[in-house]
Amino acid sequence: MKYQDYYQILGVSRDADDAEIKKSYRKQARKYHPDVNSEASAEEKFKQVNEAYEVLKDSEKRQAYDRFGSDWKHGHEFSGAGRGAAYSGGGGGGFSGGDFSDFFESIFGGDGGGFQQQAGGRTRQARPEPNGEDQQLKLDISLKEAYHGGTKTIQFSQKNPSGGSHSAVEMKKLKVNLPKGVAQGQKIRLSKQGHPAPGGGQPGNLYLEMNVLPHPYFKLEGNDVILRLPITPWEAAQGTTLQVPTLSSKVDLKIKPGMQSGQKMRLKGKGMPGAKGAPGTEDGDQFVEIMIQTPPAHSEDDEEFYRQMQERFDFNPRSF
Repeated sequence: MKYQDYYQILGVSRDADDAEIKKSYRKQARKYHPDVNSEASAEEKFKQVNEAYEVLKDSEKRQAYDRFGSDWKHGHEFSGAGRGAAYSGGGGGGFSGGDFSDFFESIFGGDGGGFQQQAGGRTRQARPEPNGEDQQLKLDISLKEAYHGGTKTIQFSQKNPSGGSHSAVEMKKLKVNLPKGVAQGQKIRLSKQGHPAPGGGQPGNLYLEMNVLPHPYFKLEGNDVILRLPITPWEAAQGTTLQVPTLSSKVDLKIKPGMQSGQKMRLKGKGMPGAKGAPGTEDGDQFVEIMIQTPPAHSEDDEEFYRQMQERFDFNPRSF
């Protein structure tokens, strides 16, 4: 018998532990497996890797090999009978049942990427049907819907691969649960609600990108909400209390005397809700921006009133 250095074949030292041997074996088996490597020499190397691992993974066989070398079977008869090798063809080596499934699960995932073990040989399973395509849509929602969340019914067109040439597209209606505080541009994934698969596979996913429509008087800046509040010159001069809207309700807002246009007042926590459990996404605030509106002079009396104001107040807002 020609001596084979099993340690060299697996690329490990003679004092390697079981974990090192198994790790190196998986690497070598993955490299030389005939269904992965198309080189002419890959099959023979693959058999050698299997044979080396069958010996070195077994403590008794390994001791016999370390003691007797190429004549190691003299003290410990080695046989693969009853083990059901997944890859056959001589060489005395092969996967045991557990090694085979572990190996393919590690490199192909799940069911071994379409391979199936059988005693005395290997067969190839039928490949799973391809999944349907993912679908991406933009969904227009109002600011109120974004704030409160809730259920929204949508209708959209979708491919129908089995519908023939006259019905390749069909309309689909779907109820969507919007989370509270959904943001502009945020995407919601609806599993298996995308395009159907042509051969019976799983449908793709549906991704809805949120498009928050403009509001008549609220403006979004991140999670904060801006409201421009028109007030009269006398309200600004004397101060007052006004009822202002927020996304959830109306609140009383105290205007201090002497407020100027452009000044902002903050209503803490009255903006958009932050994403639950996500750092840096706390509830937003509402900022009320004061906008002093001057009434027009519609009559001579109105004009006279403004002339009297001009004479009464020594005031020039243009400091430059």
